[in-house]
Amino acid sequence: MTAMPARHGVRLVGLTAAELRPLLAEALEIYVTAMRYPPGAARQRSPMWLEHMLRTGWRCTAAFGGDTLVGIAYGYRGAPGQWWHDEVRRGLEAADQDVAQRWLTDYFELTELHVHPDSQGQSIGYALLRQLLSTVDAPKVLLSTPEGPTRAWRLYNRAGFVDLLRDYRFTGDPRPFAVLGRHLPL
Repeated sequence: MTAMPARHGVRLVGLTAAELRPLLAEALEIYVTAMRYPPGAARQRSPMWLEHMLRTGWRCTAAFGGDTLVGIAYGYRGAPGQWWHDEVRRGLEAADQDVAQRWLTDYFELTELHVHPDSQGQSIGYALLRQLLSTVDAPKVLLSTPEGPTRAWRLYNRAGFVDLLRDYRFTGDPRPFAVLGRHLPL
């Protein structure tokens, strides 16, 4: 566990996979609450998060208010054969094969970034983003986020992300998403 200076009374901590495992239920609760998913979603996502922890380049940063987990961000090196990579490739290639080739090589996938709604609006998401991406050795970062005017959109816009794909529907999810990218460092 590597702690970073406090921001608004929040401490940022880089976590290893072993350090995140005992906090997984809390992290998934933040995810479900922030995304407004039904309670059963945490149980469904837990195996996927555990599998992600085994991927090349996996990094995680957590935000704590005292001893309480209030935010989580993680990601890993994207690669062919990973569900998200292959879904995004399908969407990008349908729009522009050159864009797909440029962005989907040598990148970090920002898989999750969530702050509990009670702690939002305090720049914790931006601090998590900056801290996590400062540990990444890839030249670019990609992510997907639900469409709409949200705090997440404001965060990614402020951080300089650009649209790569809009109104995209991932297999199995009826909501429209945007795929955003940014060159690193932040």
